[in-house]
Amino acid sequence: MSDPTSRVLQLLSLLQTHRFWSGDELAERLQVSARTLRRDVERLRQLGYPVDATRGVDGGYRLASGAHMPPLLLDDDEAVAIAVGLRAAAGASVDGIEETSLRAMAKLEQVLPDRLRRRVNAVHANVVALRWSGPAAPTVDAGALAVLAQACRDRERVRFDYQRRDGDETRRLVEPHQLVSAGRRWYLVAWDIRRDGWRSFRLDRLRAPQLAGARFARRELPDADAAAFVARSIRSMPVAHEATVVAHGPLEHVRHALRWADADVVAIEDSSCSVRLRAESLEWLVSSVAMLAITFAVEVGEPPELVDRVSQLAERLGGATVAGAGVSNHRGSDGPPAERTPPPAPRSTPAPT
Repeated sequence: MSDPTSRVLQLLSLLQTHRFWSGDELAERLQVSARTLRRDVERLRQLGYPVDATRGVDGGYRLASGAHMPPLLLDDDEAVAIAVGLRAAAGASVDGIEETSLRAMAKLEQVLPDRLRRRVNAVHANVVALRWSGPAAPTVDAGALAVLAQACRDRERVRFDYQRRDGDETRRLVEPHQLVSAGRRWYLVAWDIRRDGWRSFRLDRLRAPQLAGARFARRELPDADAAAFVARSIRSMPVAHEATVVAHGPLEHVRHALRWADADVVAIEDSSCSVRLRAESLEWLVSSVAMLAITFAVEVGEPPELVDRVSQLAERLGGATVAGAGVSNHRGSDGPPAERTPPPAPRSTPAPT
């Protein structure tokens, strides 16, 4: 690359991508000599970019933290990705991130070219976020998230206080592997040094993470990736309510009906399955059973209150009023069931497959 200005801009873009570059890597990327690379680094320093250099066999360059944040160089795809991410972050479960994301998004979109602004608007015009309407989910401290993300990137050990499921407070020293976002909850997958094993930590239970200053070599996870490890960890945790039911239906139908539940489905034969259900509340366990909407039987020895609750649910559904369908099965407090009115003649609609 012969143009010095273009070369210096590319050098800045590379330094903003990774924390550390060896001199040989940078020279190869820019297709220049080590001497030319040193001159380009010096030009960046004159422009106010703090570039640190280390000598020796393992020497190289890194963009250090300065008194002010220098301008970032973004290509088109990076700018669109950041704009979309900032809009999504405005509704995330990171504490205090909403207002900050909106401010950053306003600054970014103000300088986006029209062609990129149209791409960002096209994404958001055709994507609808499902907002959580249940109990407020725990939030994650944005500062803690940044520290842990940096530690994962740089393979640096981290110390933090952690509250276990039983409420006990512990002090942990870990080798962080990766952060996992599971809906509105965040997890850190890390090697726990004192416990000599892999662990997943909920970030809303984690306090005051601090970089320990020691680097480490990456270890191999026992699962395909960090998300799979967290999913397996969640399934292995004890829950308040469990039950096994026999569902009379094909395996694929039962799995589809319970796709939103914590359920292990195993085929018994072609027309029945054994279903192991897990839930934090009895109400959710009952709802999971109701999702089947097919014939089922609760196995002997399972929670007897489950049978009672399902029976109560069936009575409530049987006494419900179906508005607009011409069917009223509402029971008064003392009288018999209300008379059913015949439904309208069905339209010619293909049967579901």
